[in-house]
Parts: sequence; structure tokens; C-alpha cells
Amino acid sequence: MSRATALVRPATAAAALCAVLALAPTSVAAPAGTARPAADTCWATHYGPQPPGALTASGELFDNNANTAATSLTRNPQLPFGTKVKVTNVVNGRSLVVRINDRGTFQQTPQVPKCLDLTDGAFDRLGGVLNPDQGHIVVTQQVVG
Repeated sequence: MSRATALVRPATAAAALCAVLALAPTSVAAPAGTARPAADTCWATHYGPQPPGALTASGELFDNNANTAATSLTRNPQLPFGTKVKVTNVVNGRSLVVRINDRGTFQQTPQVPKCLDLTDGAFDRLGGVLNPDQGHIVVTQQVVG
């Protein structure tokens, strides 16, 4: 592969992501008379294989099929353990509610706005591809409880 081709592919992928993020809804309409916090658009990743008996930061036994997630360490303020977050895949519209029970070790950058690290089960239910691993999905997240 030529050097020019190697540089074009990442640039094309970055441009496509920017287009998706620009077109993605940033809030969810609420019924008249009710106020809802705005939804944030970001990337959700997934844990991948974990050793048997692994614990989350909240002290729970890790279950890679549960509807749970780690919140980004770069989020300020941090979401407390037990917070419920509605996560919607921007591409296919699938959504589910996950409970925060862990803290992520990932970093957020302007180019890679990571917000949640989902269990493999939650990632799959939202339409993420585990094999071959696509690495992330673009989602909206909204605190619901």
C-alpha cells in the first residue's frame, strides 16, 4: 500500500465520523411540560474478555452480559455508581438503559469522544459488532435515573 493511500484511509474515516456526529441528534424531545436533560453524542466501546472473578470499581462481580457500563474518567462530574443511562445507537436507533457500576480507564480526546465502556452483551444488543471487532459505536447517552 502506498503512503498516500495509508494517509487517505484514516482521513476518510475521520471525515465520516465527523459527518455522523454533526448529523446525530443531540437531544431527545420531551413531552410538553416536562424537562429532560439533553443527550450527549459520543463513542461507546466495550470491555472485551475479562478474567473470571473480575470486580468492577463499585465492587460488583463483573458480568459481561449485563446491561451495565463504565463511565469515562474524563467526565466531570463523574456519574455516581447506580446511575441509569439511556444509550441509543445513532446508526440503527436501538436503545437500552444501562447502570453505571464501573469507571473506565480510557481517555477522551476531541477526535475520539469516548463516554461509556459497555459490557459485550450491551454492546451487542445495541448493534455493535464484536467479531470482527469494530471497536466502538456512535451513541447518544442520557441520564434517566
